[in-house]
Amino acid sequence: MAFCNSCGATLAEGTRFCSKCGKAIAGAPVATAIPAATPTPPTSSGNGLKIVLIVIGAVILIGIVGMISLTLVGLHIARRTHVRQNGDSVKVETPFGTMESSKDPDQAAKDLGVDIYPGATVQKDGNSVATFGGMRTVTASFESSDSVDKVCSFYRAKFPGANVSTQDQNHCAIVSSMMPNMVTINVEPNGDGSKFQIVAVTKRSGSSS
Repeated sequence: MAFCNSCGATLAEGTRFCSKCGKAIAGAPVATAIPAATPTPPTSSGNGLKIVLIVIGAVILIGIVGMISLTLVGLHIARRTHVRQNGDSVKVETPFGTMESSKDPDQAAKDLGVDIYPGATVQKDGNSVATFGGMRTVTASFESSDSVDKVCSFYRAKFPGANVSTQDQNHCAIVSSMMPNMVTINVEPNGDGSKFQIVAVTKRSGSSS
């Protein structure tokens, strides 16, 4: 219980002024106003972080979609790709075309549609037939005991209108685009003789240009 210091009147606890004389009561608590909290404005760094996260998420999503698409395409090609072997011949069939390798010299010469240098022997490797779209490409590799000069002279006579015909001591190249075949012949020395490769590209019948 509190008492007024001026008149002695009995006062209730916490009274700031005497109800009898009106004097201020010493030691009474003084109420102080608590300032309201000032809201902190949102910073731009929070928005920037959100944008960065959105961009990263989009890139990851695009990457996942791309990987799934490539996987599906790969599976489709794998299911439609078949490898068949018949003796020395291996044939690969894909959705885009076929490729076949052969070690049969007679078949290689027949597929080329180009005269083979007399006495030349076909190599065991390096012979193939590829069909893609409307084009058929035949590649065959040969060896001869004759020199580069003799082999080149033979083929220059076969293709007098060749677009390209170059020769030095170690190499000879002949390129002819005269239809029905576009033919490329490369001759190189091989010990005392020579080796040469012929590539013939032919437009398949019935295909548009």
